[in-house]
Amino acid sequence: MEVVNAIGRRKAAVARVFVGEGTGKITINKRDLNNYFPSSILQFVVKQPLNKLGVAEQYDIRINLDGGGFKGQAEAARLAIARALIKINPEDKPALRAEGFVTRDPRAVERKKPGRPKARKRFQFSKR
Repeated sequence: MEVVNAIGRRKAAVARVFVGEGTGKITINKRDLNNYFPSSILQFVVKQPLNKLGVAEQYDIRINLDGGGFKGQAEAARLAIARALIKINPEDKPALRAEGFVTRDPRAVERKKPGRPKARKRFQFSKR
C-alpha cells in the first residue's frame, strides 16, 4: 500500500496527514504523539477514528501540524486521519460520519470590527 495523505482544519489549525502501513506509530512534527500531546484526552481525540474502525495497530501516521492551539490541532488531526482512512477504504465513511469525524467544524474566531474594542464588545456608555 502506498502512503495516503489528507488535510484537516479546525479554527486556525491545519493538519497534513500521511498514512501508510505499519505498527500504529503516530508521529507529529517529528515527535511522538505522547510527547506532543501530553494530555490523554487530546491523545484520545487524535486516535478516535482509528479506534472506531479498530485499525489503530495497522497504520503508521505522520502528521504535520501548524497554527492554532492544542485543542484545535488535535481536532484538525482527527479530521485529517478520518479523511485519509476514507481514501484507503471508502466503505468506512458511514461509520465515521455517524460519529461526526468527517464534518469540518466551521466555527472560527469572529473578526474585530473597526471602532470597537473586540468583535462585538462596545465601549462603555457614558450618559454624562
